[in-house]
Amino acid sequence: MVTSSLSTCRLRKEFILNSLHQPGDVVLGGLFEVHYTAMFPNRSFTSEPQPPVCLGFDTLGFRHASTMAFTVDEINRRSDLLPNVTLGYSLFDNCGALVIGLSSALAAAGGQERQFVLQENCTAPPPVIAIVGDHYSTFSIAISDVFGLYRMPIVSYFATCSCLSNRKKFPSFFRTIPSDAFQVRSMIQILKHFGWTWVGLLVSDDDYGLHVAQSFQSDLPEIGGGCLAYTETLPWDSYSEELRRIVHVIKTSTARVVIAFAHEIHMINLLEEVSQFWEHTFQCKFAPAPAEWREGGGALCTGHEDLQNIDTEFLDVSNLRPEYNVYKAVYALAHALDRLLRCEPGRGPFPGSSCATLHTLEPWQLVHYLEKVNFSTSFGDQVSFDENGNVLPIYDIMNWNWLPKGQIYIENIGEVKMSSVVADLSIYGNKIFWNYENKKPPQSVCSKSCPAGTRMARQKGQPVCCFDCILCSEGTISNTTDSMECHMCPEDFWSSPTRDQCIPKKTEFLSYHEPLGICLTTASLLGAFICAVVFGIFTYHRSTPVVRANNSEMSFLLLVSLKLCFLCSLLFIGRPRLWTCQLRHAAFGISFVLCVSCILVKTMVVLAVFKASKPGGGATLKWFGALQQRGTVFILTCIQAVICIAWLVTASPAPHKNTEYQNDKIVYECVVGSAAWFIVLLGYIGLLALLSFMLAFLARNLPDNFNEAKLITFSMLIFCAVWVAFVPAYVNSPGKYADAVEVFAILASSFGLLVALFGPKCYIILLKPERNTKKGLLKILRKPPKYH
Repeated sequence: MVTSSLSTCRLRKEFILNSLHQPGDVVLGGLFEVHYTAMFPNRSFTSEPQPPVCLGFDTLGFRHASTMAFTVDEINRRSDLLPNVTLGYSLFDNCGALVIGLSSALAAAGGQERQFVLQENCTAPPPVIAIVGDHYSTFSIAISDVFGLYRMPIVSYFATCSCLSNRKKFPSFFRTIPSDAFQVRSMIQILKHFGWTWVGLLVSDDDYGLHVAQSFQSDLPEIGGGCLAYTETLPWDSYSEELRRIVHVIKTSTARVVIAFAHEIHMINLLEEVSQFWEHTFQCKFAPAPAEWREGGGALCTGHEDLQNIDTEFLDVSNLRPEYNVYKAVYALAHALDRLLRCEPGRGPFPGSSCATLHTLEPWQLVHYLEKVNFSTSFGDQVSFDENGNVLPIYDIMNWNWLPKGQIYIENIGEVKMSSVVADLSIYGNKIFWNYENKKPPQSVCSKSCPAGTRMARQKGQPVCCFDCILCSEGTISNTTDSMECHMCPEDFWSSPTRDQCIPKKTEFLSYHEPLGICLTTASLLGAFICAVVFGIFTYHRSTPVVRANNSEMSFLLLVSLKLCFLCSLLFIGRPRLWTCQLRHAAFGISFVLCVSCILVKTMVVLAVFKASKPGGGATLKWFGALQQRGTVFILTCIQAVICIAWLVTASPAPHKNTEYQNDKIVYECVVGSAAWFIVLLGYIGLLALLSFMLAFLARNLPDNFNEAKLITFSMLIFCAVWVAFVPAYVNSPGKYADAVEVFAILASSFGLLVALFGPKCYIILLKPERNTKKGLLKILRKPPKYH
């Protein structure tokens, strides 16, 4: 601060600072960390204040300051840039302390002369027209807060805090290093490239680290789909207990990747605490060391080994990236000043189209030209600032490599640069050195990726990256990795065993190609064939007494109806279709009514013949002539036909895809349409069968060698037993087995009738022809009847 009289100004306080100066027509200020810590003496109101003592020489900071001096000298030697103008510099050491850095900036801007005389027409540039620095974001924020009021340009080479992009708050701040916002996005792109979704985060305890932590925590889940296993703040000092705790967190975490946004001092302190680094670098072992190590002459680590005596990247001068940022910062100011001085009077950018001059130069005028800087360095890199004072974002991706002798070198393996609004990542994977036996990148995920066929289930109380993989339930699938939910399969599809695709459901019906269908088909055709054979035998022997004596016309009609019964069972086999569903029960019902009607008529004829053989019973036969027999069969069959037609018209059976039995299977079946009509159809057949059985039972002991009534009784007993057993079996059989039960009942009852009614007759005709004579029959007829 200064006090003024009429003619003089005097410094109220003198700052004793570590500084380096070179005079020039225009002077640039510079703030660097040549020492990384400071010791402040005790304050006393009675004693003369003592300046702080800077400790700990910082090689990197000294290189930065030397780079600025080198760049100014290089510009002064050029004739194409700032001709006839000599640049000077005032370089200050901030000693790693904010108060010293801010004091240095104020001293640079206000000058350090103890006293100077004010002249009425005094015109001269300020002590410095711009400042290159500071190193830290926190220091740059504090300095920009003050210097922004006067629009003095500040060009930082290392402050990356995204908060400094706030143009309203920091209108004269520029930087030649990308903002943390881009740095965070670049790091997230690298994490995505290697599939690392579960990482730890270490940040420095300052504005740089805190803003990075906020950006990383918000952007990582949204952009990279990852999560933070932990976030730790690195202390400024080398307090071992805190560092030891952080190392313990790193080692016990399941995250195999650690992201660090920190300064060199933080990383040195941390790596000193991590012994796979310390022991490897110094070729020693911390106690207790293995016995074989001690016996082999191996050294024990003391913890006081000096990193600066080791050839590491920390002190490698072959890579000057921060120094290059200093180089670009000085050149940006030089180009802005050059354009300012080349302004043509009357065509300037300031009020009245005026230009600035070297003797009337004010810092805010330089800001105007600095915003429009656009030049290329001697290395071919383009330098310009956006509306927030940031340069074009670009990063090199470096990889640490171990040399055989334990030395470390760093190789460029890619780059990240801004392309439109996203970070464009290029990595040369074949150049990467992975310090693992398999030479492959580690996997760092909280939970392994869920394969197709599973869904992610969040673990309670854990970040979104921690989840369990749950197998999709039956009928649902997920065909992508890390699916959040499983999707239902379409109606006719079901999930595969791995639940990763929908496959057509298995179809089930009584097929001609399966063993059960083949057996039933064979039995049906065999029955029809036997009926045809018997029909042929009866036709060939139609004039014999056995055929003629047993109502041959009804026997032939019965054989035809039995053949239809066998053949109608084929309608129950094969994939159900509309016509087969409609025809199967109608054909079955009509065929069996025709069959049972013939049996009923034969039974009635037997009873009529027996009654006619008694005195006065001859008139009975006139009611059972051939015409009456045919008419009875026709009427009884027509009744069943009417039932079937009414059924088909009112509630027709139809094919149906049933999934109630098994979800993964489609059972093709014929629904009856109306259970009532189905019961009426079966009930009518049962009624005729029961009537035939009762009549035959009454006539079972009639006097005859070849008693037709006995055969009918036995056949009806088989018929009724089969169909009584059919009902519960049919109701309790699912799917195709219901059809199989019905076919079995049809075949069993048909074979029962065929064997019971025609077996004994064929036996006599074919094997006992001597009995198939009129004499044989008369002989038997003479036998006295049995009465009970």
